[in-house]
Amino acid sequence: MSKELDRIPVGKVKRASKFVTTGAKVGANYVKAYSKAAINGKLDKDELDSDNARDIYNSLSELKGSALKMAQLLSMDQNVLPKAYSDKFAMAQYSAPPLSYPLVRRTFSSNLGKEPNEVFDTFGKSASNAASMGQVHKAELNGVKLAVKVQYPGVADSIKSDLKLAKPFALKLMNVKGKEVEPYLKEVEGKLLEEADYGLELKQSMEFAEKCKDVEGVFFPSYYPELSAPQILTMSWLEGEPIGAWMKREQTQKDRNRLGQILWNFYMFQMHQLRMMHADPHPGNFIINEDCDLGVIDFGCIKYIPDDFYKAYFELASYDVLDNPRRVDELFKELEIIRPSDPEKDVKIVTDMFTGLIRLLSRPFNEGEFDFSDEAYFTEIYLKGEEISKDPEMNRLQARGSRHFIYFNRTFFGLYNILHSLKAKVDCSTTEFVELSK
Repeated sequence: MSKELDRIPVGKVKRASKFVTTGAKVGANYVKAYSKAAINGKLDKDELDSDNARDIYNSLSELKGSALKMAQLLSMDQNVLPKAYSDKFAMAQYSAPPLSYPLVRRTFSSNLGKEPNEVFDTFGKSASNAASMGQVHKAELNGVKLAVKVQYPGVADSIKSDLKLAKPFALKLMNVKGKEVEPYLKEVEGKLLEEADYGLELKQSMEFAEKCKDVEGVFFPSYYPELSAPQILTMSWLEGEPIGAWMKREQTQKDRNRLGQILWNFYMFQMHQLRMMHADPHPGNFIINEDCDLGVIDFGCIKYIPDDFYKAYFELASYDVLDNPRRVDELFKELEIIRPSDPEKDVKIVTDMFTGLIRLLSRPFNEGEFDFSDEAYFTEIYLKGEEISKDPEMNRLQARGSRHFIYFNRTFFGLYNILHSLKAKVDCSTTEFVELSK
């Protein structure tokens, strides 16, 4: 666990000052890099990326909240950022610096009118894990082990201003224009505001656990409304270990395949039958128990799926449809990939680019059983992302599509990456789930 923080900048001025300071550090890194290049005759881009990633991540870690959450979001798509950034930002998923205990006590006092030791029989003063929006402490009450999630101070109040401050960094890293990504930033802002609402998360968690209780191999915590508050969420402690730690140890292929299939079925059940999904699929949110079942936590980010988007999105996952240019054109317009104002030249570029990308990403759906350990497949995805990002014409036109793509794509990237790390072979046919959803 990283060194504990005694304070978090809360006011707009203090948080803005942190961004300005970070910008100055990044500027200094560029000066250093180009000075070395003048002497050595070559720019060390890897060193520059590493220095910038370190300084940006350290600042975001101190700010917490939506600023650090953006780093987590960006880290999940390995094609968006240089490796130095994605590797460093991935730390926001499971090992961000925690708050010190005095700040935790203050949060309890303001939310429940009591200190932790007045609410629980035992309460761990050090966080068990810390992420972007909050941290978790172990507790016990009446012999029941509990996980108590404590939100960082100022998270909800700073979301809108933080996103405005972080926007220039994000646009620079992703090489896109602000106007093009405005609808997507609004979508992200809305979801972050929801994640900061622990009352909503409590409701969603209980609803999700009830609706998914019959999905084979999946289990959930029990929730305690009477021990929860606007910035505190209490649930039962799930025994086991995070899937990231589980994957690092030697496991049988049978267990890897089983977990991969459970994870795939869990997400297909959500998408096709519930038309809502747990849209935060990073390793820190999945716990493996001794029976090799999958525990799921953190339902702050739930994406509800509109029917029209759902139908068009999954229709495009079929190779038969992708081989039908007329239908592709209709669906691309429906999904806002092709715009009414697009000249014919741009329509062709966009159609070719997105058809190729969708064909690649939907390969598991079309092959039935799919081996996610296939390095060649993930290299192909990476190279496709590189091709798009480096082609001026494609880069000019890539910020497209319905705002719903943001969390849908985030969910699939997260799911694919976990399955790849699991090295799992999975039956990816969705017929059973689609039929049940009709």
